[in-house]
Parts: sequence; C-alpha cells; structure tokens
Amino acid sequence: MAFAIAACCCTPIAGAADLQTAVDQAILPIMREYDVPGIAVAVTVNGKPSYFSYGLASKEDHKPVSEHTLFELGSVSKTFTATMVTYGVAQGKLSLDDHPSRHMPQLKGSAIDQATMLNFGTYTAGGLPLQVPDEVKNTEASMLAFLRDFKPVAAPDQVRKYSNPSLGVFGHAASLAMKTSQADILEKRLLPKLGMRNTYIRVPRSAMSNYAWGYNKDNQPVRMRDELFSVEAYGVRSSSADLIRYVQANIDPSHLDDAVRRAIEGTHIGYFKTGVNTQGLGWERYPYPVSLEHLLEGNSNTMSREVNPTVRLSPPLPASNNTWYNKTGATGGFSSYVAFVPEKKIGIVILANRNYPIPERIKAAHAILSSLDN
Repeated sequence: MAFAIAACCCTPIAGAADLQTAVDQAILPIMREYDVPGIAVAVTVNGKPSYFSYGLASKEDHKPVSEHTLFELGSVSKTFTATMVTYGVAQGKLSLDDHPSRHMPQLKGSAIDQATMLNFGTYTAGGLPLQVPDEVKNTEASMLAFLRDFKPVAAPDQVRKYSNPSLGVFGHAASLAMKTSQADILEKRLLPKLGMRNTYIRVPRSAMSNYAWGYNKDNQPVRMRDELFSVEAYGVRSSSADLIRYVQANIDPSHLDDAVRRAIEGTHIGYFKTGVNTQGLGWERYPYPVSLEHLLEGNSNTMSREVNPTVRLSPPLPASNNTWYNKTGATGGFSSYVAFVPEKKIGIVILANRNYPIPERIKAAHAILSSLDN
C-alpha cells in the first residue's frame, strides 16, 4: 500500500527536517502494519505548529488527509467535558464537591449519590462499568433508572474504574447546573474562546466534506452514532490543526480570559494515584521525564478495563509544568492520542481513521517528542 505524505510547517522551526524524519519513522510503519488509511499528526514546539498528513480520509473517493480533516476523537473528548465542568466551577455554577443529586434530584437517596462530582470526573465513584449496558435505552429515564439501581463495588475514593457512564454523569450534571446543553457550551462558548473553529459535537453540513470516514475491523467505512453519554464521553470531532491549538492552550493558558484559563488549569490538577498513573480531570499525568514503560503501563488494558485500588491525594497535586499529560481515544473506526509537556513547550496530536493499538500510538508519540528534547 502506498501512502501520500504531506507536511506543512506554518512557522518554520529549527530542525524541521529532523522532525519530518522522526514523524515519518514513527508513523509509516504503523500505517503499513495495521493498514491504516490515513493519519494526521500535529506537533507544537515553542508555540509553533507543524503538520504531517498521511494517506486518505476516504478510500472510496481517494480524498487525502490534511490538517483540516475531521476525525472522531473518542475519549480525548473527555478532556473537553472536563474543561466544560471546570469552566462552570470557575464561574461559580457548581462545585466538584457537589453530589449528583444537587443537579439530578432523581438520584437522591441512591447508593451512587454518595459520590461527588470529583469522583465521577476521576472514575472513582464506585466502579461504574466501562460502557453503558446494552439494556439501558437511549433515554434520560432509562439512564436515571440504571444509576438509581447501580450497586457500587466500593465506596467513593477507594477504586478507579475507567468508565464512560462516570464521565457521562460528570458532564450531564454540570450542563444541568449551567442550564445549557454541553454541545452549546462547547460550540458557542468555550471552543471559540480557544480559537477552535473546526471542532464540533454536531458537524454542520458545511464541514461534512472535511469529515473523514473511519474504517472498522471489517474494513467497512463507519462513523459514530449519537448515543447515551456519547457527547460527554467520546463525541467530539476535530482536526489536527484545531486540536494542536487546544494543546497549545493547555501548555500555556496565560493569554486566555480568566475563567477559561482557570478551567484549563483545573483539569491539570492530580487527584488520585493509581499505580504510575495520576488522574486529573480528563487528562492523566506522569512526572517528566517519563519512561516509555511507565506510559505503556499507565495506558494499559489493566488501567482501562479493570477495577484498580487507588489513593486520593491530599492535598491534590497542583498543575505542574514538569509533567507529561496525555489522553487516548477511539471510536469504532477512529483512534487518537494527545500528549504535551508544558515545561518543554512541546506537544503532539495523532489522529487516525482506524482504531489501531494504543501501545503503538504511545510509542510513536514518545519517540517523536523525545526527539525534540535532546
């Protein structure tokens, strides 16, 4: 399979040829090994972005990937939900100490209501499942019944269980507190303030031509469906050019208005320690420099699919520049990885229209960013 390759440095950076080589060496073997139709990479160094685009956004019409191609972000969307929640906190609309019944009174008296918003945002509410169970219908009444009947496997703060429903409650309760849908809060308030004009919960007709097709395990073209908690847990679509702006805002939010700056900084605080992983809101963090071994361990199936004992950090770890922040994501036909190190002013976005293994994304990102820190 031959791959079309395009690279663009919006502002030339030192060592651009070396960066091109590092990205090529990391990405091209992945495309060959896992038959990935297209990948978009963006790298930021000292506030300057570079874009590297490979392959096809659609195999059917042979449209090439560019930095403007829209990909489904999967669980990287959770960082946007977290930013929306901390934006509400910064405005005084809610508190991380709130119990969900403050905003969802139907949960009053339920076992799950013992947890706080912080617990739902850090997967420590008592062991909610990875996915919404199949028997839960795509209605608010069905969702509330599921939550009311849920029997936690542990008290809040005791275990970490990565969970879409957990982040779903986190975002849903916050949007109720803010009296606006999450889609509207993001698309009409936060994303414009972040300079992100090619990022969507609801892809408009005018942007559909940029929306890549994902490819599933049977090599069929697919796109995600809107489902219960999809907006909160995995529903954002974005381009590598827009997403690297988001990374730059996370690296240095000082230019943002006060509420948005505090929202960004709020997602970086570390609240729970589970093995090598320190859980923030949306973002997961590791002391920098970080070994590839620790990144692979912290992003392993053990961390994402099992119940793990955890420790609440008291006091929480403040936002730290000397830290590797990251998040993985996937839908049925797409995959993503985002990482950045504020102290080094480096960050990376890797978007693909096939769900290939997480370890390969992490190895690629670690190799590319390590090449910049020599």
